[in-house]
Amino acid sequence: MTIKENRKAFLFVTLTFIISYLLVFFYFLFGGKWVMPGSLIISIIYMFIPMLVSIFVQKIVYKDLVKEPLGISFKLNRWFLIAWLLPVIISFLTLGINLLFPLVEFTPDMEGFYESLKATLTPEQMEAMKAQAEAFPIHPYWIGLLQALVAGVSINAVAGFGEELGWRGLLQKEFAFLGFWKSNLLIGIIWGIWHAPIILQGHNYPEHPKIGVFMMVIFTLLLAPIFSYVRLKAKSVIAAAIIHGTLNATFALNLMVIKGGNDLTVGISGLAGFISLVLVNFGLFIYDHYFAIEKIMTNKPIQI
Repeated sequence: MTIKENRKAFLFVTLTFIISYLLVFFYFLFGGKWVMPGSLIISIIYMFIPMLVSIFVQKIVYKDLVKEPLGISFKLNRWFLIAWLLPVIISFLTLGINLLFPLVEFTPDMEGFYESLKATLTPEQMEAMKAQAEAFPIHPYWIGLLQALVAGVSINAVAGFGEELGWRGLLQKEFAFLGFWKSNLLIGIIWGIWHAPIILQGHNYPEHPKIGVFMMVIFTLLLAPIFSYVRLKAKSVIAAAIIHGTLNATFALNLMVIKGGNDLTVGISGLAGFISLVLVNFGLFIYDHYFAIEKIMTNKPIQI
């Protein structure tokens, strides 16, 4: 099979892009603004489109089963735990790498974090937030981390599943014949470009929305092998939803205690995060090459 001959994948990608892009187009056509709560609502709906399209293509168009072929399994193994905790490691790595950049400094008093909120909060709201933070028995960073871990296996995992049933479910299966690296190169590019309409509105890269589209493609290219490896080792797209949801939940953590930089340099979706993801990919490669019994990171067709 060639990519051109894979009609199911082509149909899924085409429908997902058309529906997603039209959602954003009609939102603005009817007077929507990319501000809360509208932007949040659209973003959440956007995340569930790959899931809905994959179910439609798999079950309605091709009259096939959904659960087993697309990897929906709740049979727990250690890779579910890795899916849950790996984003925390990525967040810690990114925090350390942030501080290597010029004019970026560690601010445990969250000065930089508060400055970033001045444009969206009133002085009264800002003072109330500071007072609440000072009243906590431990630093707000650790409370945020705990909340992120809870959200990562609950509400955020549900939202992550909205995307993952498409990317690591249907596309992972349909592109399995390409092998690990080629399939993830293709999925990473598709996944990144799919984000373009909301990135152009300032999602993830509010300071650089146009360059942000290119940055997002790099981001998803680096994430794709990690998410795929977890999904394949866990033998479940649910594990991919957990790592996706937890990563989203920890997204802003490393920005809470730094000052300086911008959305292209610091944070998980900036250059610092890219370096972290390269290191994690390298770590998984070393594990797979030297320690794993079942090798996945090869050019041979993936067994799903």
